[in-house]
Amino acid sequence: MSERRSPVTLKIILIGNSGVGKSSFMNRYVNHRFTNMYRATIGTDFLSKTVNIDGDTVTMQIWDTAGTERFQSLGTPLYRGVHCCMLVFDVTFKSSFSALEQWRKEFLLQGEPMDPSDFPFIVVGNKSDLSNREVSHKKALQWCEEIGAEYFEGSAKEDLDVEKPFLRAAQNGLQQIHYSLQYKKHTLENTGHFQITCEQLRETRNNCQC
Repeated sequence: MSERRSPVTLKIILIGNSGVGKSSFMNRYVNHRFTNMYRATIGTDFLSKTVNIDGDTVTMQIWDTAGTERFQSLGTPLYRGVHCCMLVFDVTFKSSFSALEQWRKEFLLQGEPMDPSDFPFIVVGNKSDLSNREVSHKKALQWCEEIGAEYFEGSAKEDLDVEKPFLRAAQNGLQQIHYSLQYKKHTLENTGHFQITCEQLRETRNNCQC
């Protein structure tokens, strides 16, 4: 009889400029809904969804952040403990793509992941259904290869390829948890071999003739 695995909770965060469709992408994935009425996120928004990933029952806590400067001070506490970061941009606005590098650097600075060079990023190009795009698939893919991120395109409005990046984020998040557990186990095993010894100093006679 196989041993049942304990449920896993992952923290996934979506960051990027305001108006790129982070909330729409999250709501389409979790609630299967889309609205054309734009509402800017005030601070943060949060949804959760439970999925099965390679035999693990995973609850994804998905955080949607405001993409405006006045809310960036929330980044420090919000970025801590994240297992995978999704960088979202609008393929019809070049500036939203150019801003991703700054968002990535800010996340690494404030989130302080255990291994910044190997932290998983998922890059999502939203609004792929529109024809007036300013960022080509080739250009986005090239940048992702440079930073070691995976690239996905989709459309929250048309429900195109929305699920794929989230499932991949969950897989990457699980790898982060396993890596963290192995690191802690390795650290504990190594520290268990240390012995603290104290050599008592011999008392010396004071020969001072003062």
